[in-house]
Amino acid sequence: MSTLQLAQSQCSDDSSQWCRTILDWTGNPWLANYSKLLIATPLKVLSIIVLAFLVRYMLHKIITKLSSTNGHPPRLLQPLRERNEGSVSGETLAEQRSQRARTLGSVLKSIVSFVIFGFAAIYILQEFGVNLGPLIASAGVVGVALGFGAQNLVRDFLAGMFMMVEDQYGVGDWVDLGEAIGTVETVGLRVTTLRDVNGTVWYVRNGEILRVGNSSQGYAVAVVDLPIAHSSDARRAQEVAESVAGTAAQREPLAKDVLAKPEMLGINQITSDTITLRLTAKVRPGQQWAVQRLLRAEIKRAYDEADIKPPYPAGRLMPDSGEQQ
Repeated sequence: MSTLQLAQSQCSDDSSQWCRTILDWTGNPWLANYSKLLIATPLKVLSIIVLAFLVRYMLHKIITKLSSTNGHPPRLLQPLRERNEGSVSGETLAEQRSQRARTLGSVLKSIVSFVIFGFAAIYILQEFGVNLGPLIASAGVVGVALGFGAQNLVRDFLAGMFMMVEDQYGVGDWVDLGEAIGTVETVGLRVTTLRDVNGTVWYVRNGEILRVGNSSQGYAVAVVDLPIAHSSDARRAQEVAESVAGTAAQREPLAKDVLAKPEMLGINQITSDTITLRLTAKVRPGQQWAVQRLLRAEIKRAYDEADIKPPYPAGRLMPDSGEQQ
């Protein structure tokens, strides 16, 4: 039997049509016998790779479109919980939305790429006849080992994901993270960056954050404690402070920050030297400290005019200062 006839016989037994097709086209028995390995398998692998990149490109385009702002809230954030729009300024809210959408979009793109290329790799290995059972088992063991070694990193990323989804805080918020207190500058999946009142930048790992105190959501409360002497009329001091605070809250610069009329709570504390009155005001988030300073200045001026005495006479130092009168 000739070589050509032998090749034709082998091609007739082959379930693939590539052998006979290549043999008819080229008349080369060797090329026909290895047509599946040399032509069919590479073409299938190439088609899998091209299809994977096309699907990845399309999904990335969709995620980019969903996470873009274009002057409107990102559609990617619509199914998620979001803070009240009145809690922060429009510019800050837009920046928070933009960074939150970009971060979530980046995570989704990474997940999409990992899943698509993972499946593509599996299909490609199957084309080469690789037994995936032992490979998957080995990958599982390696994954467990890496998981134990990088558990802190995984915890940071998971904590960052939940913070993003739940919108616990955002750029521009004043937060208390335990070890660090300050204004949020960036929110990442692994690290949150704060800047405190002294200008120090703090990098806090998300996995180490056990509790978050956010002073920039909804509204804040300005608390003004007013110490007066025992010899002063406490009732008159309360009336003067409430009247002055109410008037000041209706004028600039306080009018834009105070959300409700200041309320005098009354005597908050009595010591052997001092009577302390407490006044509160509902204000815009993040503005409580500025409001407190301005209200103290206005009330101090009114107390001087009304002859309401401070707890210690002028020229006398506090007893715990260690100095004599």
